[in-house]
Amino acid sequence: MPLKYALVHEWLTPKATGGSELVVREILNHIDADLYALIDFESSNKESYLYKRQIGKTFLQNFPYARNGIQKYLPLWPLAIEQLDLRHYDIILSSSHAVAKGILTTPEQMHICYCHSPMRYAWDLTFDYLRHSKLGSGLAGWVTRYLLHRLRQWDVLSANRVDYFIANSQHTARRIWRCYRREATVIYPPVNIAEFPFLSEKEDFYLTVSRLVSYKQISLIVKAFNQLKRPLVVIGTGDEMNKIREMANSNIQILGWQPDNVVKKYMSRAKAFVYAACEDFGIALVEAQACGTPIIAYGAGGALETVRDIRSCVDTGTGIFFKTQTEAALVEAVEKFEMYEGSFSSEYMRSHAAQFSPQIFADRYLNFVNKCNEKDRFRNDGLG
Repeated sequence: MPLKYALVHEWLTPKATGGSELVVREILNHIDADLYALIDFESSNKESYLYKRQIGKTFLQNFPYARNGIQKYLPLWPLAIEQLDLRHYDIILSSSHAVAKGILTTPEQMHICYCHSPMRYAWDLTFDYLRHSKLGSGLAGWVTRYLLHRLRQWDVLSANRVDYFIANSQHTARRIWRCYRREATVIYPPVNIAEFPFLSEKEDFYLTVSRLVSYKQISLIVKAFNQLKRPLVVIGTGDEMNKIREMANSNIQILGWQPDNVVKKYMSRAKAFVYAACEDFGIALVEAQACGTPIIAYGAGGALETVRDIRSCVDTGTGIFFKTQTEAALVEAVEKFEMYEGSFSSEYMRSHAAQFSPQIFADRYLNFVNKCNEKDRFRNDGLG
């Protein structure tokens, strides 16, 4: 009798189109699983691959303004995810960057979690969140701090419901160990390399593509390019849009949100892709390299696993790192990049990005699931 699979993700909305959503899509391409999420507005979206699919949802689906983001209901996420009844499945797969891993399971079920990140709100971004939130000061600030404290406790507790962890990078694996004291196998997420146009001839502008939120450090990039007076294109939208528009000089274009085809056009033509955030993986960095576009990135997190600094990898360099998230460090990195500009091989960057292809992800993920299933079968049969 075939095994029954359930796949759990945080939310499915037209605005959620990042690396975690690509993982969900790729898993569904290879495993016949029923899909569950806190909220779902993709099955009613005619342009989505999930259109008309039956998707299990939680009570948050009917809350006001849930479609535009359920961050405002953060304290209710643990309660909501625990209301999904998945007892009739054999194997639970979760794609988790917040609470999807907290699904309740029975001793007879196996739960494999692909972890994109331990919950950033509760861990790495706690002080950033408090500093920039209206709820971060005064009496409301103390209530928020208490809720985040309880959220961390739940997050650690729910990690014990997972049988096997997969991390999207070595950086994330270290964070999983730090937060949960659990080992994780690294399987890099899929990047649709073939969808990104390759160009070896570049135009005279730099590019960054990102959500315009504080931890992405777009304001730092804009300030640095104000000093450099080099042409910069910024694509993305978010809470800091107005702030960034106001600080940008005439050499900087703020394009806001753009469709995929426009993003890919700019990414393939830019002389370099600039990134100042510390990401768990950083899918945009791989996408830019697939276009043959070199990287100027903050040298931390997942970037250290996807980008090769030309100063230490002379023949196989794909970018340049800067060591601190400061304007001065980024300015120096851009100037260094221009010294090495003619030494980058666009063809090598494309081949380097190919190691993150969907097929490689699928092979490794399916192999891992099968091995875990065999291990659990022996254990349940009393042979392990």
